[in-house]
Amino acid sequence: MADEDVKAELERLRAENERLKSQRGRGVSLKVSEKGGVSVYGLGRFPVTLYKEQWAKLLAVADEIRAFIKEHDSELKTKPEA
Repeated sequence: MADEDVKAELERLRAENERLKSQRGRGVSLKVSEKGGVSVYGLGRFPVTLYKEQWAKLLAVADEIRAFIKEHDSELKTKPEA
């Protein structure tokens, strides 16, 4: 690689690194995965990735999930804030 190419790549990586650092505190974000799924970032250490049909099924039972969580609140743990 030419010296200029290396410098350009380094600058691109630095800019990307800064962009990723600034996203950390933003909460939840969405991205299309390499395999065409929807990835949700910001819930835990790793993204949650499902295909659109799976998201549709999950969203269709969102009220049931909320009711289940409310019903079992005393049994469920809450992750402490970091």
